Amino acid sequence: MGTRIGVGLMAVLMVLYLAVAGQFAVLLVLSGEPVGILLGVGLVLLSLVGAWALIRELAFGVRSGRLARILEEEGGLPVDDLPTRASGRPLRDAADASFPGYQAEVEQEPSSWRAWFRLGLAYDASGDRRRARGAIRRAIELHGTRAPTA
Repeated sequence: MGTRIGVGLMAVLMVLYLAVAGQFAVLLVLSGEPVGILLGVGLVLLSLVGAWALIRELAFGVRSGRLARILEEEGGLPVDDLPTRASGRPLRDAADASFPGYQAEVEQEPSSWRAWFRLGLAYDASGDRRRARGAIRRAIELHGTRAPTA
């Protein structure tokens, strides 16, 4: 629950920032000065990119959370038995040692969103956030395109 509150707070602050930046951009454009107009247009573009990124990240969080809940209910989440640092992050050597099993699962079942999600968790435990997000995005895509069950 604390994570949701934190995400909600950050999203509200980002929306407020984008609103203030948008208002400032309009004032710059209305100044009539060439430099002000250019800065205003640039600020509008940055605000649009910021809004797009916020929406994309919130959607990723909601979708990945949904898949995690499904796996948890099925008992399909990996057992969290890796030794950790004081910060709570898994020790990289231990995470790397467990990684090949998850990679093999994806190679055996490339259309399984469950296998891709577990691979994403393994990448994350190994400290490779870029690949972790990519694997979880693939799991989200596969889950969204699966045949409906009766």
